[in-house]
Amino acid sequence: MVILAISYWLHLLTTVLWLGGLAVVSLIALPAYRRGELADNQWLALQKMLLPYINGSMAVLWVTGFYQMTNNAQYSGFLVLDSSWAWAILAKHIAIVAMTIISLMMQFQLLPEIERVTLLGRKLVDKRAELAQREARLLRLNLLLATVVLLFTAIATAV
Repeated sequence: MVILAISYWLHLLTTVLWLGGLAVVSLIALPAYRRGELADNQWLALQKMLLPYINGSMAVLWVTGFYQMTNNAQYSGFLVLDSSWAWAILAKHIAIVAMTIISLMMQFQLLPEIERVTLLGRKLVDKRAELAQREARLLRLNLLLATVVLLFTAIATAV
């Protein structure tokens, strides 16, 4: 019981950290960057600073979530969809996998490309604008998926 309580605590703590960081970047930092209140290097520095927290949170969320799910009385086995709880957990995990893929794409594809374009400077202004739009779409999509994860968590908790 103590391990399960610690798992819940870590899960909630890292959820707040990951989704809070995502909300700050999407709803506060991105608009400030678009208004020119953050320079390119500040925007990149902010995102790089958040990467260890994002990666650590994802790892903790995956491990603690798996532990909690398999210790839940409603868990009947892998892909056994015999209840509303199981369907809610499946939908939640689909959204989580999508969020993880988006985060990895941003970290290993988009951010390095933005950094390269930023270093090249004014020659690639149009490319930088295109990347910024792509980044904004991915951030908003990830934030939307985060709210979906919370919705399905609430459904699974309620049933």
